[in-house]
Amino acid sequence: MSVRARLRPFLPKRVLRWEDAILRPRPMGYQFPYADVKEVYEDIARKYDYNGDMLAFFSENDVGIVHKWHHYIPLYDRYFSPFRGGKVKFLEIGVSKGGSLQMWRKYFGPDALIHGIDIDPECIKYDGVAGKVRIGSQDDVAFLQSVVDEMGGVDIVLDDGSHQMKHLRVSLEALFGRLSDGGIYVIEDLHTAYWRDFGGGYRARRNFFRYIGEVIADIHHWYHWNGVVHPSVSSHCTGIHVHDSMVILEKGVVHKPVSSQVGAKERVAG
Repeated sequence: MSVRARLRPFLPKRVLRWEDAILRPRPMGYQFPYADVKEVYEDIARKYDYNGDMLAFFSENDVGIVHKWHHYIPLYDRYFSPFRGGKVKFLEIGVSKGGSLQMWRKYFGPDALIHGIDIDPECIKYDGVAGKVRIGSQDDVAFLQSVVDEMGGVDIVLDDGSHQMKHLRVSLEALFGRLSDGGIYVIEDLHTAYWRDFGGGYRARRNFFRYIGEVIADIHHWYHWNGVVHPSVSSHCTGIHVHDSMVILEKGVVHKPVSSQVGAKERVAG
């Protein structure tokens, strides 16, 4: 271990922030190496062996601007496809420049109920374009509840909001219990969990993956004596999937696990 690494636990936070920003820049930021629609399309199709509808809806978007990591596109289709073509209730946290709402409208179809929320008042201009837009903060629990009440429930939540550690937890705990059974909660851009300016850091206490680890332990509370730490999530969570920068939590009825031994009885000689 280097001298600098040994000294880090004893350094003031302002020094650590300066070091992270100047001496230790992020290993990878937001880069846009592809110049046109064809290059975006071909990169996703080639790397992920995917050519579903979502690929065209993303790469050919011409309403507003949508910014997504390429490996998200097949993942969206994997988890969202069971909800297509019906009256799914979809809530996206983070409207930004409006392109994603149009993408979701094309993907889910005309009968879907699509809402987006954003803290930026400018985003109200996208209200009614491909869905409804409401202005408020994702860490305002009363606001979140009011949006779900207006929607009459929710089947899918996609958190593409501030990506701040403190906001991720508030939104999840406020909304996960409101999901319909069989619904899913998706949190993306979780590489920010390793960035200090988003409240995270490698092995930091507030790194959101530590929170997810505690939820995983909660799900397995049947097998240990440490109780449940996050009941507002784990008491309804039937499964968790982790991908690069993305976590998907499944909502459903949690049953106490039982096991059975099934088969022909062993014949005893004699």
